[in-house]
Amino acid sequence: MSKVILITGTSSGFGRTIAEKLHSEGYTVIGTSRNAEKIYSNYLTIKLDINDYEASKSEVNQIIKKYGKIDVLINNAGINITGPTETIKMDDVKRVFDTNFFSQLNLIQTVLPQMRSKKIGLIINITSIAGYLGLPFWSAYCASKASFRVIAESLNIELKKYNINVVNIAPGDYKTEILNNRRDSDNPSSSPYFQEYENIIKSVNGKMNHGRDPIEVANLVLKIIKEKKPKINYLVGGFLEKKITLKSLLPDKLFQKIIMKLYS
Repeated sequence: MSKVILITGTSSGFGRTIAEKLHSEGYTVIGTSRNAEKIYSNYLTIKLDINDYEASKSEVNQIIKKYGKIDVLINNAGINITGPTETIKMDDVKRVFDTNFFSQLNLIQTVLPQMRSKKIGLIINITSIAGYLGLPFWSAYCASKASFRVIAESLNIELKKYNINVVNIAPGDYKTEILNNRRDSDNPSSSPYFQEYENIIKSVNGKMNHGRDPIEVANLVLKIIKEKKPKINYLVGGFLEKKITLKSLLPDKLFQKIIMKLYS
């Protein structure tokens, strides 16, 4: 039987591209979406809001019961909310962490017992460059992605003796539907951050509208699935790796100036 792969957030963007790629390679792909009934795909897509912990556990257990296993879990679903850290609503910050961190961790905890019992498995987390850089006005998103990246690194160590690998993929600027799904906080013209925020959001939108093809990330996922000993962290997206390298080499304040220049 082919590998059984569960992918969250397959309605668009990386999730859909990854699902289509893996399905075309002969894998058994199960995708999830809150709007599954509106999605046409050649692979199974189930309706699921990952923020519903009990429903997520139930769906995962049903998949395991039907197929006898889940070989690969790909945590891709996520949301982004932008805004000045001083004024962003606490409920919005909690919502970002619930989707990008706690809900993903819930899925991992649910799938791990059967992976551990079989002493084999792979968990791939689609994180972000934002989890490394601390981008202005993206603080909640950056923090959620950084937190998930670090907990995955810890988990990777814990699972070594069970032959389960945990991998983070951090894409840079890719052309996906994330702009349509992003929520920008209210930022009235009276805000002291108004003009700076407007300039940075416009710059980021421009970079993503002319971003790279997400098939690059899908191809990397396929490569990782085929590898016996994948790395823990993968950085993808043009100049991305060089920017991360610079962070470790330059003084913090100088690196921040570079980031501000890139995103202004």
